[in-house]
Amino acid sequence: MTRMVEAADEYTYDVVVLGAGPVGENVVDRVAAAGLSAAIVESELIGGECSYWACMPSKALLRPALARSDARAVAGLGGAVGPLDVPEVLAHRDEVVGHWKDDGQLDWLDSVGVRVFRGHGRLLGPRRVEVAGPEGERRVLVAQHAVAVCTGTRALLPELPGLSGARPWTSREATSADRVPGRLVVVGGGVVGVEMATAWQALGAEVTMLVRGDGLLPRMEPFVGERVAEALTARGAAIRTGASVTAVVRDGGTGPVTVVLEGGDHVEGDEVLFATGRAPRTEDIGLDRVGLAPGSWLDVDDTLLVTGTDWLYAVGDVNRRALLTHQGKYQARIAGAVIAARALGAAPDDTGWGPHAATADHGAVPQVVFSDPEAGAVGLSLAEAERAGYRARAVDVDMRQVAGAGLYAQGYRGRARMVVDLDREVLLGVTFVGPAVGELVHSATVALVGEVPIARLWHAVPSYPTLSEVWLRLLEAYRG
Repeated sequence: MTRMVEAADEYTYDVVVLGAGPVGENVVDRVAAAGLSAAIVESELIGGECSYWACMPSKALLRPALARSDARAVAGLGGAVGPLDVPEVLAHRDEVVGHWKDDGQLDWLDSVGVRVFRGHGRLLGPRRVEVAGPEGERRVLVAQHAVAVCTGTRALLPELPGLSGARPWTSREATSADRVPGRLVVVGGGVVGVEMATAWQALGAEVTMLVRGDGLLPRMEPFVGERVAEALTARGAAIRTGASVTAVVRDGGTGPVTVVLEGGDHVEGDEVLFATGRAPRTEDIGLDRVGLAPGSWLDVDDTLLVTGTDWLYAVGDVNRRALLTHQGKYQARIAGAVIAARALGAAPDDTGWGPHAATADHGAVPQVVFSDPEAGAVGLSLAEAERAGYRARAVDVDMRQVAGAGLYAQGYRGRARMVVDLDREVLLGVTFVGPAVGELVHSATVALVGEVPIARLWHAVPSYPTLSEVWLRLLEAYRG
């Protein structure tokens, strides 16, 4: 295999990766394990958005809130559980993110033989990347076999009067703030909005959510958003649906912020978080030099190869297949195997569920929302299944029917739904909402990926008395 060759300002590798988040790290790990030389380019912290401003810090903020809620529902503990220790929670969050230093990540890449280039990477043309370093130095990286774009996404802010000068929070500020705002206005009802409303409310903020649509978590089954909204409201949050923001006012960029709504009404807060979507970080990576549109999402096939190329891969959020860290890492494992196979002269096996095809992106994408209560789902909702043309049936179970639910928490409230393909009698999707349901999602994922027939699932016996006994209740309901 071709090894690295260095010149004064030009370096040749088998594979060059743009973006050193979890996705890029997984790509270089796989190709390096296959014997290829690899370089990775990063302009910020090694470890990326997930490690420092998304998955890890958000869950560090949410875990104490969820644990306290669970404890208060356990006989003998409710009266003993007081308020959260805010400085301790924030200090633990800081430890989880390594105090926003990436030494450990850098050491790991060095241990697997991957060269790290600090700076901003741009494509110069096919298989050529220019890196503008932090000290003004410039290097050219030449990829013998492949370049992988793993630059992820950034928060998308709407164009609103006054917003740019109002210093709004995005997901980055919401996960890294060092103090609790007295009043937090959250614009958006998706996962980021719900999770950050949950976390900061538990830490003491007065939360108002402004949701343009009809409810929270619109991409999940409707009952999920309804239950989460009920719980947030019961804890003191104000949720306003059908609320369209038209302007933001914050004099001098400091002090209270006023969010103006369509119709003239307004909401005041000490901080405002806009959780209104994501955009690909592809606006300044040289896409125009290879015939692609800067700032665009990158279309790929199931091997993660960018349409119309034989050397450029787009892995993770930038291809818009599934904007989830775990799904991006899955794609990275596939892409790494594909790149290695092609470098060795082998034809990839890109048949469905084969070693070189990211098949799960199409129908078995799992997600957990760390709200209070938790929500988790994999596959299709009933509405999505029907739109896709399946002859589908939904089966619902109140999780209070499960003995383990009553033991887990007094007054446990939860619901489970499985969507069944009636022609094949396999699962198309499963959704849960309730305390601790996140740990049920993987069993549902295995059932979907394996296309396990309902008749065979009947023989997968859940342990008693656990929450997983909900599977038995779902199958009983399906059989009638």
